[in-house]
Amino acid sequence: MTDVLVVGGGVAGLVAARAAVLAGSDVALVEASTRLGGAVAGEEVAGLRLDTGAESVAARGGAALDLLAALELPVVAPAEHGAWLETANGAHPLPAAGVLGIPGSPLADDVRAVIGGRASIRAWLDRVLPLLTVGREQNLGALVRRRMGPAVLDSLVAPVVANVYAVDPDEAEVDSLAPGLNGALTRTGSLSAAVLQLRESAPAGSAVKGIDGGMHALVAALERDLARFGVDVRTRTPVTSIRRSDDGWRATTDEDVLHADRIVVAIDGDAARGLLAPLLPGLLEEWPAPHRTVVVTLVVDAPALDTAPRGSGVLVAPGVGGVTAGALTHSSAKWPWLAAQLPASRHALRLSYRGPAADLASESTALADAARLLGVPRDELRVVGSAVSDWRQESQRALLGMRRRIEDVRSAVAELAGLEVTGAWVAGTGLASVIADADRAGRAV
Repeated sequence: MTDVLVVGGGVAGLVAARAAVLAGSDVALVEASTRLGGAVAGEEVAGLRLDTGAESVAARGGAALDLLAALELPVVAPAEHGAWLETANGAHPLPAAGVLGIPGSPLADDVRAVIGGRASIRAWLDRVLPLLTVGREQNLGALVRRRMGPAVLDSLVAPVVANVYAVDPDEAEVDSLAPGLNGALTRTGSLSAAVLQLRESAPAGSAVKGIDGGMHALVAALERDLARFGVDVRTRTPVTSIRRSDDGWRATTDEDVLHADRIVVAIDGDAARGLLAPLLPGLLEEWPAPHRTVVVTLVVDAPALDTAPRGSGVLVAPGVGGVTAGALTHSSAKWPWLAAQLPASRHALRLSYRGPAADLASESTALADAARLLGVPRDELRVVGSAVSDWRQESQRALLGMRRRIEDVRSAVAELAGLEVTGAWVAGTGLASVIADADRAGRAV
């Protein structure tokens, strides 16, 4: 019998277990797979341990950065190279003054370069359109299309939202992806002015942070902390069911029944809903599936990349021909610590493939895409190492109507004494959201 049992050893489970033990509970953690960390992982490629899952964390909120500080991990900012867009009319720097790709200054040179003068004027007309005064616009695609026109949506917003959040803008909820945007729109009278107001109110500094040595160092640090606090951690221990008992909770595994006063479910969405369905009838049916993402990591010798010709990387607009990847990150240009570990003219790249494109992801496909997106001949990229990693991205919270469904699930869970649920499927996309919610769950249970 233990005070708290955490089911799941991804970052959410590790953070929840740490929070619970710091609150004074005796804690055990079980993980179905052979390793801890979930979507935060590293792999040896060409003699370097590189992030093959999450590589950064949003600086917003503070819980994630507070955790990194508590674990004494060296936090670093990315280099200020800027990102690019690959659109139907070529490659362009990503406009600077935007939120989710929505431009704050539609007539700026960097916006006109991407969508053209006529489309920029159409976007600027947002400043004189009547303000929506009845209700709140929740469909991100509809909002951008109505206020600024289809060119802004297709060439600026869609590449960002699809590749960062893994959702179609026409299926995305405004308040989930851009909290405060609706309120700013009401206050300022236009979408572009609302974007500028949000940017002005954002904290100074880089929007994302990393760890010197790679984000995968977070997992090792959490493991060390849990060992230091005496948390019983078991891998290869899948939980097949959970149920309430007279003295708390019981979790059934393939070999045992574990008893705990309280329990935290911190596994991926499909598995979590399978465990929770008998406890929450009628709330978890017909849940949207997660998105499959394949990340191909390449380490290449390429003097042509020494000048970082596409900055920190490239986002690809939908419908661009001849490219399978949705995004490319020039990792060694983005992270100075990584560049310092590489010999001269050696570079680390990572390319992301989602949806049907994930089935086509391979070293050869990634090499062809990298050459196209970086604007260099393919024969000038000599591969010295590669890795292919297959992930599931829990982006359902960003979909229209899902925030309310998740709130209903949380309300029902709150009625079951001693149960907490956390993880990306309820917390939202990104490590910052996951860490904050997992810390809450571990303290609350």
